[in-house]
Amino acid sequence: MSKVKAAFKYSNEHEWVEVLDKEQVRVGITHFAQEQLGDIVFIELPEEGAVVKANKSMGTVESVKAVSDIYSPISGEVVEVNGALEEAPETINHDAYSAGWMVIVKMSNPEELEQLMTAEQYEAFIKEEE
Repeated sequence: MSKVKAAFKYSNEHEWVEVLDKEQVRVGITHFAQEQLGDIVFIELPEEGAVVKANKSMGTVESVKAVSDIYSPISGEVVEVNGALEEAPETINHDAYSAGWMVIVKMSNPEELEQLMTAEQYEAFIKEEE
């Protein structure tokens, strides 16, 4: 699987953003992030209706190596949570960019998308971290 999806935006905390429409985005952690974490065994996500702020923690992911914060790359209201991850958090390891999505956020400030990296910028960013 590709390490980076061309149409997505990326944060420097290794979250991806897929723009669904003018108001909503789908968010998850990147393939690179799940590789660094190792086998994911538990995930804690915000509830529907929760307000998230860009660059602030919105949950945690626990792997065999560590517990890490999940940072919201965008501000807004959580309108949907991927409940399947509670039963099968390892889905993120197998399919970080599709079935491993975490939340859908109704953006309160769509201009924040401009602060995120393009796929090319993110690829350069993770090369520096490898």
